[in-house]
Amino acid sequence: QVQLVESGGGLVQAGDSLRLSCAATGRTISSNAMGWFRQAPGKEREFVAAIGRSVGTIDYADSVKGRFTISRDNAKNTVYLQKNSLKPEDTGVYSCTADFYYRVVAGQGTSWGQGTQVTVSS
Repeated sequence: QVQLVESGGGLVQAGDSLRLSCAATGRTISSNAMGWFRQAPGKEREFVAAIGRSVGTIDYADSVKGRFTISRDNAKNTVYLQKNSLKPEDTGVYSCTADFYYRVVAGQGTSWGQGTQVTVSS
């Protein structure tokens, strides 16, 4: 099983940009689809973005389309989430996950990181 560690969170202002990283150890991520989820205080965890093993297989939540970009660097065993034009509603704990694509987008990945806090002030 792959172990995942997120980084790059912080406190930013609305309109700012931030890049999150998810570093994997224990196994290469090249055989996994990867995804990002977020959980705001008092709310359920929600899907943000996913990227498959194959080039071109990418999905985004409607709320982040055009602002967030997911990418992967298999050589570095790392997945990224570039977040632009941040809004206060983007605040939450962002976690990455790894598994088959259909399990990732459903939030049923077998591997999860502990998350990194992102707070966007207005």
